[in-house]
Amino acid sequence: MENKKVGMFDYVKSRTSYGSVEILRVGKIFIHALIGIIFLFLFFGSFGSVAAGEIGIRTRFSKVTGIVNQGLYFKIPAIEHVNILDTKTRTINYDKNGNEGDTRDSSSLTGASKDLQDVSIGVMVNYKLDAQKAENIFNQYRTNENFESNVIEPIIRETVKSVSAQYTAEELVTKRLEYSDKVSALLSERFLSKDSILERFSITNFEFSKAFSAAIEAKVTAVQTAEAAKNKLEQVKFEAQQTVEKAKADAEAIKIQASAINSQGGADYVQLQAIKAWKGEVPTYMMSGSMVPFINLK
Repeated sequence: MENKKVGMFDYVKSRTSYGSVEILRVGKIFIHALIGIIFLFLFFGSFGSVAAGEIGIRTRFSKVTGIVNQGLYFKIPAIEHVNILDTKTRTINYDKNGNEGDTRDSSSLTGASKDLQDVSIGVMVNYKLDAQKAENIFNQYRTNENFESNVIEPIIRETVKSVSAQYTAEELVTKRLEYSDKVSALLSERFLSKDSILERFSITNFEFSKAFSAAIEAKVTAVQTAEAAKNKLEQVKFEAQQTVEKAKADAEAIKIQASAINSQGGADYVQLQAIKAWKGEVPTYMMSGSMVPFINLK
């Protein structure tokens, strides 16, 4: 049998009568590969980074041990983990007819107005986690998605529906800004109590039943028609008043003129004015007993 000394990284097959060395070297390759994989795992698993708009929660055997801020961090492989929570602005969009929002587009919220009309309310909410309370959020919900679905979304649904019940269907439209402000104030308060911050709330759509929408449209048309008739009446009154005022002005002018005539000789003044206006033409025929104009035979 031929014997040969084999080095640690010598994987070249040797000729033997039994093939025992060849089997030994295949095992060596496997062991070395396994050691390499473990080394890479330990090396790359010992550090990581937290991006902007995120916060890391360090855990050791699932127990929270601290916060990791933005930047590079080191940890004990296989023992410690850094779990990432998103602290950037997140959007929840409830509007089946809209395109607002980033990743979620749920159906509109269906509520009831004060006068028991069904209404679909489209809303858009922008919020973010309170970074100072990230550890508390992680302890209870572990991920952004769990926190959002178990805390944020129920608050939005409940608040939007409860406030809509304080307004009639018509008031939801005519007092839309007031309704939006009231919902926004309540959401802001409730979000703060749940370790989050409301950045923006907006109403994107109101949708009523077809029958109610038709009734509203008919009412609006009737109001517009009545308003047009009222404006027409006001115009007629104005024109009539103008006519009256003109008649008064004409009467006053005649009165003044008559007074002036009387003060300047009366009939003689009238005769003089007629002569000034006469074009020198004498009538071709005259009725019996009538006097030739402007000729005073006396």
